[in-house]
Amino acid sequence: MSVVMIAFISFQAQANSTPKVYDLTKYGINPNTGKNSSATLNQAIQKIVTEAGKGNPIVIKFKKGRYDFHEEGAQKRTYYISNHDQDNPKTVGITLENLSNITIDGQGSDLIFHGRMLPLALVENQNLSLKNLHIDFEQPQICQVKILENDTQAGTITYQTAPWVTYTIKDSTFYNTGEGWEMKPTSGIAFEEKTKHIVYNTSDIAVGTAHVAEISKGIIKAFKWKNSKLIPGTVVAMRSWHRPNPGIFVHKGKDTRLENVSVHYSEGMGLLAQLTENIYLEKFNVSLRGKNDPRYFTAQADATHFSGCKGVIISNNGRYENMMDDAINIHGTYLKITQKLDNKTVIAKYMHEQSYGFDWGYATDSVQFIQSKTMELWDNKNSIQSIEVIRRKDSDPIQDFKIVFTKPLDDYIDPTKLDIGIENLTWTPKVEFKGNTVRNNRARGALFSTPQKTVVENNLFDHTSGTAILLCGDSNGWYETGTCRDITIKNNKFINALTNMFQFTNAVISIYPEIPDLKNQQKYFHSGIKIENNYFETFDKPILYAKSVDGITFNNNTIKTNKEYPAFHWNKKEILFERVINANIKNNTIDGKPFVYPAN
Repeated sequence: MSVVMIAFISFQAQANSTPKVYDLTKYGINPNTGKNSSATLNQAIQKIVTEAGKGNPIVIKFKKGRYDFHEEGAQKRTYYISNHDQDNPKTVGITLENLSNITIDGQGSDLIFHGRMLPLALVENQNLSLKNLHIDFEQPQICQVKILENDTQAGTITYQTAPWVTYTIKDSTFYNTGEGWEMKPTSGIAFEEKTKHIVYNTSDIAVGTAHVAEISKGIIKAFKWKNSKLIPGTVVAMRSWHRPNPGIFVHKGKDTRLENVSVHYSEGMGLLAQLTENIYLEKFNVSLRGKNDPRYFTAQADATHFSGCKGVIISNNGRYENMMDDAINIHGTYLKITQKLDNKTVIAKYMHEQSYGFDWGYATDSVQFIQSKTMELWDNKNSIQSIEVIRRKDSDPIQDFKIVFTKPLDDYIDPTKLDIGIENLTWTPKVEFKGNTVRNNRARGALFSTPQKTVVENNLFDHTSGTAILLCGDSNGWYETGTCRDITIKNNKFINALTNMFQFTNAVISIYPEIPDLKNQQKYFHSGIKIENNYFETFDKPILYAKSVDGITFNNNTIKTNKEYPAFHWNKKEILFERVINANIKNNTIDGKPFVYPAN
């Protein structure tokens, strides 16, 4: 039975119970009033849940229109959100906590947020569906400008801010401003004016926010900004590296469905889900508002991101475009062992500054251990007998754990001699990523790091800027698990990936675990990789890069070359392998001729 069918059965069971329908207008929630809905909407939802009886299936419907949410009257919550800034409390627009059997139907409504907010928090819910909604902000923290003049000899650039941008200039420094916030952009991404592709071979650029003067309203001259690639008409998304909030936050959910939901801007991920079992995305978009949208950007970071989830993750028929990072990233988190107290007990720690503050595992969870420098997994798996948070006071975020295992640890599990990570195998999901469009984004397309069955099929990867698909794994920096054991990449179309260089971008499909000591590695990190019946259209050489793989198939793929950009990548081979065994490469073509590997 496919993972899609499993998810369908789960959600169909909910649908078979006839829900009671509630109209928000009857509770004083009306569209297009311009009023602040932050307090009133949450109150209305709580009233409806009380009337219906907690747990009884209900549908809550918006009347189609615009609803505004401001920080005033919004709820404050302490949420530690994976891969985001761990600043608290969060200001939350809509909070749905500890609910079950609820559908929120926006009927095409726009939820417009102001200031710096977390729009939707879905926390510890079961059988919750969200559909037919648009999530956006009145004034994004990304500042969009258009290049008007570029004097490369003088090193000056004149640019025009987009109509919705407000700003101030203090001490000759440009600051982007909004409701309750002010920030100085520190880097930028340049887009072609007509295509909205990221400008070839630019990657992250410096931006002209220092030594500036206002020529007229909205027209700024930067006296020390030099970049010959920024021709007049180029649009630059000037940004910082802050990511305080995703557009939608899902925490400890079970059977969550998002259908026909679009996030048009968020100051972090479009969607971040953690410690969640079974999440289904159907026509979920992190996207512009069509071809005529004057914006060139969407999310500040990944479109979707899943940390420490289990069950199934299904993303079908979505559109992920113009975000400042990947379309999807699925992983767990390695804890680092800092002490071994006895032959069954360790102290282990979240290591990355954006990945702590929430549960890591539970009693009976299955775990395995990894030697961080060589990224070699030890064969002997174990399970958790007990796990205890260690902190000085209850208000401190969760970072350190005392873990007792059911079986004695081998002598070589010794943190005084080796850097050792722990992976939670129970909280790893099966994945389907089908029928999606990924385009015009910074960094990479899709990242998968799960040992469970993963299918990547019938997707379009169009000008992903960096690598289109990355299989990674890292117990040294981000500490994001882990090995892929059964992944099929088939019937996808790749168009002009790798127009820019970002981390891990060694080919259109890059299998790139972070291995500091590859020369001393004895085992292999990834395995069971099948890449079949895909179409690659490319201006440059590298199609497939793989490192530390035992078992990879690259069959029946079609490669077509073009001259749309100059070739520039350091990797001059269509297929480049490092420590790869059991490779099966056959029946591939390049420009209509058989592709022979290795080349003669």
